[in-house]
Amino acid sequence: MAEITATLVKELRERTGAGMMECKKALVETAGDLDAAIEHMRKAGMAKADKKAGRTAAEGLIVVKTDGKRMVMVEVNCETDFVAKGDDFRALADTVAQIALDQGINDNDALLQAKMPAGNTVEEATKELIAKIGENMGVRRVISMEGGLLEHYLHGVRIGVMVQMEGGSSELARDVAMHIAASRPQCVSEEQVPAEVIEKEREIFTAQSAESGKPADIIAKMVDGRIKKFLKEVTLLGQPFVKNPDVTVEKLLKDAGAKVTAFARFEVGEGIEKKAANFAEEVAQMAGH
Repeated sequence: MAEITATLVKELRERTGAGMMECKKALVETAGDLDAAIEHMRKAGMAKADKKAGRTAAEGLIVVKTDGKRMVMVEVNCETDFVAKGDDFRALADTVAQIALDQGINDNDALLQAKMPAGNTVEEATKELIAKIGENMGVRRVISMEGGLLEHYLHGVRIGVMVQMEGGSSELARDVAMHIAASRPQCVSEEQVPAEVIEKEREIFTAQSAESGKPADIIAKMVDGRIKKFLKEVTLLGQPFVKNPDVTVEKLLKDAGAKVTAFARFEVGEGIEKKAANFAEEVAQMAGH
């Protein structure tokens, strides 16, 4: 058995990023064999990562990458804002986004199986970082756009928007992306709003208007008016432009001879149900009560 020296422990720490005691324990269990210790820690780390997979990861980063012809946006999640600001997590998110761009990936499952520069998959690299840092994390979603005029806007690292446009200018496309970040349209035009969504709103408005006691024909007109208002609120073209509310985005684009063909808006953690933390309960659990 090789002597477990401080130098050996230091080298293992540098190669794995793990704590000193964890490194020393792994070296003892592998009789001082450095490579075997690394393999042992990777296996143990993967097991730990699997155990953390059920924990809520609703913090993280939005990263956008472009090469001029194609643009991708990814959301990578972790559990805390502290980890989201760390160099290791940021490097993972940046590398994952670059891989998505280089390989034209527009599917999250395909991205998870894509190869990292080190030869491991994105999924494996994520699990290794979970084991190192001790928080659950994951690549949640990716979207890719190609062709036309592509522009994006990042509001910090938590909100990202990509816009694909025909005609117009990069400045206009960026303004529209900024508008989308602030106003959260669901789609470009009224034609893209699903019929079942409109029908559901119509049912709600009809039920609310019926309480007014007004005649059926008046109620029908009231409901039609509210549907029109709803469609303007949820569509990009119907919304007042944030920089100049006197004009709609539709008029802004028309005056510039431009057309938005697609957009995507990501916000970190949207749709993920966050568990309310109870500090007293956490302390009691840690104390074994």
